[in-house]
This record gives sequence, structure tokens and C-alpha cells, in this order.
Amino acid sequence: MVKRRFLIFLIFIAIFSVAYSIGSESNISEEDSKSFVKEFQHTVEGIDAIGIFTHNTTVALPMFVPGFGIAWGSFAAWSTGLAFKALVSTTPALAKLPPLAIIYLSPFGVMELIAYSIGMSRSFLLINAILRRGNLREALRPTVIEIGIVVALLLAAAFIEYAMIQQFGSTLVNPKAH
Repeated sequence: MVKRRFLIFLIFIAIFSVAYSIGSESNISEEDSKSFVKEFQHTVEGIDAIGIFTHNTTVALPMFVPGFGIAWGSFAAWSTGLAFKALVSTTPALAKLPPLAIIYLSPFGVMELIAYSIGMSRSFLLINAILRRGNLREALRPTVIEIGIVVALLLAAAFIEYAMIQQFGSTLVNPKAH
């Protein structure tokens, strides 16, 4: 049972990574890139760890919805990849980084990847139980535990991300800021 759960989790890490990669390779016009970056800078201006946590949690929790969470998580991964593409097109320093490096090489990126993959994989397990007419009561306890794990991961990730923003500022997104 634990091996099966871990394997499903790993599959959803791969699915999230592939969707993110597809987004990071998508075409986006220069105008749309500049518009996105401007909106992004406005959105993150003055954000703190709780703001980051709140945003990431509102993205993560729908990933637990049976069936829907898989599509939602894939869309979130794709749109995050597209956001990276927009940032790359306006920030040449980022072009040197492989797209997945942002996720796999930053502590908060790894924590968010794990959190989102837990949600997406639980969504799969829940829809599988529903389709097989399994006992959903048995799935309730592990789902609640996993939601707690995701919330804790995202809280820790938000404080790490915020600390990194404080240390490095917004120089990558806006080199003239410092």
C-alpha cells in the first residue's frame, strides 16, 4: 500500500514537471510577456510570507478535489511554466537557467512541488475510489493528514521564499530595482 502510494506520488511529480516544462516552452508574445511581468511585479510588491502562503494554499487545496485536482494541478503547473517563460523573455539573466531548475534547485520550489504532487495524487486516489465504489470513509483520514502536510509544507516554503526575496530582492525580475 505504501509503495503504491509513493509510486503514484512520483508519477504526479513527473506530470507536474512535464506540464510545467510544456508551459515554459509555450510561445508568448513580447507584449504579453511585458504585460505579465508588469502585473507580476505589481502583485508581489509588498507581499510577505503569509501572502505567499495564502496564494500557494489557494492553488494547492483544489488539487485534492477528486478528478478535478489532476486537471487543476496540471493547469497550475503549465501556467507557472508560462510565467517563467514570460520572465525569461524580459529578463535575460533567467534565460541561462533550465526551466525546471527553479523548481528543483530552490528549497521552496521542491517543497511546493511535493505539496502540489501530494494533492494531485490524492485527487487521483479519491476519484479511483469513487469509480471503484470503494469506501470513501477509509480515504478520509489519509486525505486530512495529507492536507495537513501540504499546508505545513507550503507555510514553511512561503517563509523560505520570502526570506530569499528579502535577501536577494527583486533584482532578477527587475535588475534596475537595486
